[in-house]
Amino acid sequence: MSGGGTFTDVDREKQRVRERVWDAMDAGRATHDATAHGRIPNFVGSAEAAAGLGELAVWKQARVIKAVPDKAQLPVRALALTEGKTVFMAVPGLADPEPFYLLDASALTVPPAEAASSRVAAGVAPKVGVAALRPVDMVVLGSVAVNRAGVRIGKGAGYSDLEFALLAEAGLIGDHTTVITTVHRLQVLDEELPATTHDVGVDMIVTPEEVITCPSPHRPAGVMWDHLDARKIASIPVLAARAPGN
Repeated sequence: MSGGGTFTDVDREKQRVRERVWDAMDAGRATHDATAHGRIPNFVGSAEAAAGLGELAVWKQARVIKAVPDKAQLPVRALALTEGKTVFMAVPGLADPEPFYLLDASALTVPPAEAASSRVAAGVAPKVGVAALRPVDMVVLGSVAVNRAGVRIGKGAGYSDLEFALLAEAGLIGDHTTVITTVHRLQVLDEELPATTHDVGVDMIVTPEEVITCPSPHRPAGVMWDHLDARKIASIPVLAARAPGN
């Protein structure tokens, strides 16, 4: 937490961390893309990290996975569908009244590795609202940076935190849910990171080389309306319909 500062102050601190990590990823040739800047890095070793995650007991026990649509987590989504798990991920920008794609491994019309692609999922997976989802065993997040205490920094759009908040309010995420991020070792920082009370912390970090268990990460209990401006609320139908005063 950035003690005493405004959200703008915290945002500036977060952006400095992002730029530093993106520079390190580019310098280390640690991404599959031309540059890591401006995105969740599509890191080298993402398949190995997914394989390591797949060996964990908490993964083997999970049946319903909420996953981000980023390229870095494509191997995780593909593994989940291959193993018969149910995966859902958000419609870009949550810009639909039914803001999640539901990927039921038993109902796929294309191979799991294809269905796991966000582009293909948009064409083959039904869109559903929060009420149609099942309780979530595991949330898989992408990160720009994360520390060993479980404080995570994303690319700055805030959608992962909003998705988590919506599902927590609906009772679909709880103490039974494990929150995990897969990253490159260059994204794991041994320092305090700026955060606000709406930011979701992670229980575990999985890199191609190691699994890190994080002590008591922060979890928001629901949507923090005072952290959202009117334009953001209006752009997300599921929020606009539930906004205070409606």
